[in-house]
Amino acid sequence: MRPHRPRGAEPAGRRRLGRSRSEALAFYGFVSPWVIGTALLTLFPVGYAVYLSFTAWDGISPVKPWVGLDNYHEVLTSGDTMASLTKTLLLVAIIVPTTIIGSLLLAVLLNEKVRGRTVFRTLIYIPAIVPPVAASLIWKVAFDQNSGAVNRFLRMFGVTAVSWLTGSRAFVVLIVVLLWSIGAGIIIFLAALQTVPAEQLEAVKLDGGGPLTAFRHVTLPVISPVLLFQTVLVTITTLQTFVPVLLLSPLSDHGMQDVYTNIPNANRVYMVDVYQQFFAYSRYGYGSAMLTVFFLVIVALTAVIFKVAGRTVFYAVDPNAPAKEG
Repeated sequence: MRPHRPRGAEPAGRRRLGRSRSEALAFYGFVSPWVIGTALLTLFPVGYAVYLSFTAWDGISPVKPWVGLDNYHEVLTSGDTMASLTKTLLLVAIIVPTTIIGSLLLAVLLNEKVRGRTVFRTLIYIPAIVPPVAASLIWKVAFDQNSGAVNRFLRMFGVTAVSWLTGSRAFVVLIVVLLWSIGAGIIIFLAALQTVPAEQLEAVKLDGGGPLTAFRHVTLPVISPVLLFQTVLVTITTLQTFVPVLLLSPLSDHGMQDVYTNIPNANRVYMVDVYQQFFAYSRYGYGSAMLTVFFLVIVALTAVIFKVAGRTVFYAVDPNAPAKEG
């Protein structure tokens, strides 16, 4: 004989099942805008670009001739494309270590309890909030050969006017512009330095260790996840450098319509080459192949960074440890 159950009573298992379904529906409801947006605004455009990379589409004709791997073969064998990729990797090799090390050292200095540090923090961070377009134009005026502030300063020491925006010197100006917004990294490192346990730093002092010992054995391990994040972020951002290169170049007689014709050879980075293939030569298929290869390069560099630097990253909680139920 089955036990009597009061009317309206529901088994505990069924209630848990209903609660789980409600939580699942709520979860999918909340994440659905992000999933739909990612599918429509990221996955579909990327997939369509990969499809175009196997064609010789000119961007206008309704016909998209299929060429297979010809575009990829040309990308990997083109001297101009490989030269632009080499310039981009050189730019990354200069900007990334300079930005990471410089912003970290400045953050350590600004983290010290000295008078007026709030003012210094504000002054250093201000360039980071200047729009990239405005920053590029400001430096373009500053490095102008005839009326720029840099050449005026050099004339005070008897140095003749230098053409900064042409030739190989244009690459130096581009580096200056990219390092201009180093304040954003300083703020992130400042926030990370606030998480360093004071008792551990005090323990190093009690053991006779100096500031360098405390920085190496306590501070760096604690902020290492932030250091890894900043390295990946700055690497990807530098690889995609494009707008400053265009704005630093002299305008042609047709304005911005064919500005790429006046870009110095030293500043012809990879994204400039892509821009030229799309809008100067109407080679949308080849340009899409270039972007696909560039995406793979970015993924490979990111994987290398995680592989090499990931071994030295210290996590307070092991990310691979199984989550505890309770």
